[in-house]
Amino acid sequence: MTAMIKRAAPLAAAALLAAGCASADKTSSTAASAAAPNSSQTSGSGSMAGMNMASGSSVAAEGTKEVAAAKAVTVDGITAIPTQTLASTTWQGMRITAMAMTAVPFVIYNGTSEQEIKPTKKTSFHLMVMLSDAGTNEPVPYASVWATIRSHGKIVFDERQWPMISRYMGPHYGNDISVPGSGTYQMSLLVSPPVSARHVEYANVWLKPHRVDFTFHWSQPKT
Repeated sequence: MTAMIKRAAPLAAAALLAAGCASADKTSSTAASAAAPNSSQTSGSGSMAGMNMASGSSVAAEGTKEVAAAKAVTVDGITAIPTQTLASTTWQGMRITAMAMTAVPFVIYNGTSEQEIKPTKKTSFHLMVMLSDAGTNEPVPYASVWATIRSHGKIVFDERQWPMISRYMGPHYGNDISVPGSGTYQMSLLVSPPVSARHVEYANVWLKPHRVDFTFHWSQPKT
């Protein structure tokens, strides 16, 4: 019974923070404007279409400054931040949206065992990449996403986004991100084709890896 209580505590805290962030998103998030597709192809490994995704960074900066100005709420040692839309665009009818939210513990399950990943004091936010059908808003599963973040040309994060399910945020591709404080960052998302059988409406789309590049501003919340 004690073990169950210990396990439930961080999950309850995570649920509270997620619910709070979802509520805050209605008033505090800053949606980015979509950029027009770029039909250029990258060379070498790519068959990879390049596309820039505008972040509306000036608007985002104002929103995040307001977030940073307010004293952040802490639950069970986790600092809550309002969910923020960093950027969004559409590729062949797939909407790609990058969002930042409070970093909370998550569990990786490989089919036989679980590994719990907990945010550290250096963790800045939880990056969620939402892939969905732009026409129906239905999530696109079975793809893979790799995120690379740079600051002044230097890579500060370069890892996969885990396929995730969540009662509060829905299916997405996520990971905890650590960046070296407030500032402007460049993010590149490599979206690989969904590996699955397809109905005919998706027969001729999302067949090659696709890269999305954008700039966003991050303000570290004050505790």
